[in-house]
Parts: sequence; structure tokens; C-alpha cells
Amino acid sequence: MFVTMKDIKKIVSGDLLFEGIDFEIHEGDKVGLVGRNGTGKSTLFKLISGIDQPDGGERFVKKQATIGYLEQVPGFKDGTVQEYLKDSFTELLALEKRMVELEEMMKHPEQLEKVMEQYGILQEQYARLGGYELQSTIERVTHGLGLDGFLDASFESLSGGEQTKVGLARLLLQQPDVLLLDEPTNHLDLEAIEWLEGYIQEYKGAIWIISHDRTFLDHTVTRIMDLEQGELLQYEGNFSSFVNQKEEYLLAEFKAYQEQQKKIKKMKEGIKRLRQWANEANPPSEKLFRKAKSMEKALEKMEKKEKPLLDGKRMGLSLEANERSGNDVLVADAVRKQYVDRHVLAGVSLHLRYQERVAIVGRNGSGKTTLLRLLMEQETPDHGSVKVGSGIRLGYLPQHPLKEVDGNLRMIDYFRDQISVAEGQARHILAGFMFFGYAVFRKIGQLSGGEQMRVKLAIFMHQGVNLLVLDEPTNHLDIESQEVLEDALHHFNGTVLAVSHDRYFLNRCFDECAFLEEGKLYRFHRSFDEARVKHEEKRFGKEMDKKQKKPRRTQEKKANATTDFESIIESLENELTALTEKMAASEDVEVLMELQQEKQTLESTIEEKYEEWLGS
Repeated sequence: MFVTMKDIKKIVSGDLLFEGIDFEIHEGDKVGLVGRNGTGKSTLFKLISGIDQPDGGERFVKKQATIGYLEQVPGFKDGTVQEYLKDSFTELLALEKRMVELEEMMKHPEQLEKVMEQYGILQEQYARLGGYELQSTIERVTHGLGLDGFLDASFESLSGGEQTKVGLARLLLQQPDVLLLDEPTNHLDLEAIEWLEGYIQEYKGAIWIISHDRTFLDHTVTRIMDLEQGELLQYEGNFSSFVNQKEEYLLAEFKAYQEQQKKIKKMKEGIKRLRQWANEANPPSEKLFRKAKSMEKALEKMEKKEKPLLDGKRMGLSLEANERSGNDVLVADAVRKQYVDRHVLAGVSLHLRYQERVAIVGRNGSGKTTLLRLLMEQETPDHGSVKVGSGIRLGYLPQHPLKEVDGNLRMIDYFRDQISVAEGQARHILAGFMFFGYAVFRKIGQLSGGEQMRVKLAIFMHQGVNLLVLDEPTNHLDIESQEVLEDALHHFNGTVLAVSHDRYFLNRCFDECAFLEEGKLYRFHRSFDEARVKHEEKRFGKEMDKKQKKPRRTQEKKANATTDFESIIESLENELTALTEKMAASEDVEVLMELQQEKQTLESTIEEKYEEWLGS
């Protein structure tokens, strides 16, 4: 047992967050801490780590047990990422420094024998602490989290998200007895998330995780602690198992509550009748009065069950396009984009049609957000073209929705700037998005990421948008809000284009996925899990072809210096494959005729590109 928390109570801003919380943290624990935003999950982590102190109860930590929490990472200004990662290994670094000093002393024969003995002791200690494996361990962790290219960069030059990732790497390297991870997947791409899942599964110490990523929790934890309404309830199993267990538990609790309410009603009726009979008796019956009094006392002593919260307050999101757009919503043709230090997009083509739902998946830095900005004409491509269809009412949800808004502006004023309604109506609408009472007067700069998302979604709901462009929309939403968003997208009658690494969200909301790799887009008319398998099969086949093919003759390598026809044709053929698969899945004759016409146009375009290539 590493940590014991007994009868913990916490008050925040004068409000009771929770009390009477009891739990223990044992070696080998893999626990997911879940609950709505604002229930106190992060506060509980701070109490476990000792950063914050409880207002009641006691915390016991095993002697010499170490607790790692990402917010404990101190500021680090002078030095590279590699130095920052090594900085916490003070004992190893001190040994390393002393060993270097002794190596210098060995150059003097008169000191050799004495120095060799000291060096041998230090070397044994250095090896025992893992000094010789430290560099390879650092490389394994940084590679897994996608930080290879940052090791020589100065820590201070990194963005907030990159610093958080580096902080996570350092925390994993320290291997504390208790590892507290608060939303560890927010700044990771899919490959890094899956690497972290494997790391957690093999971890020897205890791990507690706060996460809104349902698939990640399913793959990493064996127990769920649910913090709701000030109570901490435990469920064995992963997240999916917890959902089923909680539903059964709540239904059983509700049934018990109903049964008790029936019993209370009967007892009250019995007390009333006894008093009536006692009064009607001649003379009044003391025996019946005593019986009524005894029943009253029994009712007072009864431990009353609270009514279970079967379906708590959720944001009231529904999305409806007031006007439909044209059939061609967004068309990118052979788009290329490069910045000073690197090429980002190398001939990307994408045809987004009315009511399609397409998700773009790719590594961090692959150009996903750049592609979205180009499609919305917020940036200009270096080559190629982007066309926005007719009748488009755009709703764009970036990763930081209100980053460009004045932080001193009140939420309700910002909302009314976007939606022309009276203050009373604005307050009513925002209450539907869980901003109650005076919360609507908070400043934009005081809102959390999830609150910013909810404000932006409230605006979209009343703007009648018909094209939603979403960049990592589930990152800051709690699970209940994610479910509301998923349901709203399911009923939305417009077009959706999204970037996400949330596998649950991708599988539930999108029937097409496009993978952005090495500046090229590979599109599949399948849900994420199926599309990923097909993409891997295709990529593996290409790699095998490359190994088996002989080098091309010099004349076969001729290409236009400014146009990468091979990339353009490959993108167009991927789109043709997706269109063919869509036709195979459709049973609507009118839709099939429309798709057939698009297919013929696309085939003609591919032929033209081949002719241009051969003639270049």
C-alpha cells in the first residue's frame, strides 16, 4: 500500500466539493478516475500528491514512496529538452560527474590503484541505478511520445502543448511508485497514445488516470473510481464494463428509492389514521396515540435514501442547418504547402460533398490543422486550388475556440455579439449549456477549454450552420458532453469535416476516414477501425512493391520541376476508390446517378493528369 486517504473533505470557494472520501492506492493498481467536469477529479489528484491540503481527514504515504504528478514538474528555462529530461536524475548525474573526475585522476600512475577502487564502487552503483541504460530509455520514451526531433531544442522555446508532452516523458522516466496522469492523451497523436497504452500496461507501480478518452481507458485500467455528487464509488473492470455496471446500480438504487417512498407513504397514512381513530374514540384512545407516536419516531429514525440521479444535467445541444449548401461543399485540387523549414502538404486533393462526414487522421505535425485552414481559406496554398461551394454557413471549432477573443470580455456579451438576442434569452440559452446563474458573467479568459467549447457549440446551434469543421473537438469535453455532441452530429443534416485522434468518437460519428501521411491524403469509405486496416494493408503492399522493383531508368524519372503528378494522381485515385465504395454501399437511385456522373468526371481528370505527366 502506497497511499491511504481517510475521511477526506475539501471545500473550494466556499462550496463543499466532497467529504467522507476513503480509498487506498496499492502497487499494481490501474485505476481510471471519471466524473463530470467540476466534480473535483484534479483536486483529488492534488490532494493525493500533497500539492493541496484537505479541509478534513488524513493522508498517509508509505515511507520513501514516490508520487509523480505532471503539475509537480518545475519550470525549466535554461537548457535543452534532453537536459530537462535528465535533470531529475540528480543522483545518477552526480555519480556520472564523479566518475569522469576519477577517470582524469587515473591518468596519474601514483593515484591509479586508489582511484580504481573508488571507481569500481561508483561504477557498480551507477550500473545498479540504470545509468548505462538511461540514454536508451530516454530515447525509447521520447520516440514513443513523438519527441525525437525536440531533444536538442531549448525547453523554453517549446509550445505549451509540447512542454506538457516533454513533462509527461520526464514523469514516465522517473518511474514513481504512484503515477497520476491527468488527461495524458490531450496533446498526443494516435501512435503516441497507443504507445502510452502499452507502457501503462507494463508499469509495475500504481497508476491513476483522469481521462475522457473512453477507448484509452478501456485499454489501460482494470478499475474505475466514479466521482459524482461528492461520492466516490468503485467499479471493477474497464470503462465499458463500468458504464454497464453503473446503469444497473442506478436502476437498482432507483428501485430501492421507490420502494422506500412507498413504505414512507404507507407509514404516514398509518400515522394519520391512528391519530384520527384515537381522536374519534370516546374517550380518546391513549393507546392509539402512543402507537402513532411510536410509528412517527420510527419514521424519523429511518435512513432516507436520496433519489438517484439517473440522467444528470447535460448541455442541450441540437444542430440543424437552416439552409442546405450546394452538392460540392469543399474542393481541394493538388494542394501543396510548405513553410521555411519543411514541406507540409504535397499535392492533397479532397472533394467534400453535401452531408458527407469525413474524419482526417494523422500524426502531430503532419499538417491536419494546416489543411483545415486552407480549406476554409484562412491560408493560401503555394500550388493547387481550393474552392468553397455555394450557400455555405461555416461553423469552425478550433482546438482553442476562443483564443482570439478578448479575455476580458464577459461570456454573455461575447455570446450576444454572435447571436442577436436579449440578455434574458441569452441567459436561458446558456443555461441549456450548463452555465447557470452568475456563471454567464464570467470573463472569456477565465473559462476552461471545455467551457469554451460549450460556448462555441451554443453559438453554432443558433446560427444554423450547414458545414461543421471540427479540430480535436473531444479534447476538453467530459464524457457526458462528448455523448451529447455525438448524438447532435448523428442528427445533424449538414456536412461535417473533423480532425481527431479519439477512436471512440471517430468510429461513432464518421463513415469515411482520410489518413494524412507525408503530405498526402489517403481516403477510405469506411469507419475508422476498418479504414485503418485497409490503409495499413495498402501501405504494406506499397512497401513490398518498392523492395521488389528494380530502380527506374533515368528517362522514367522525368517529372515537371513544379508539379508532382505522381502525388496528384495518387490522391485522385484514392478519391476514386472511396467514391466507388460509396456507390457500392448506396441503394438510392438518384444518389447513384449523381455519384456515377462524379465518377466519370474524376476518371476523365485522372486521364488528363496522366497525359500531362507523360508529356512533361
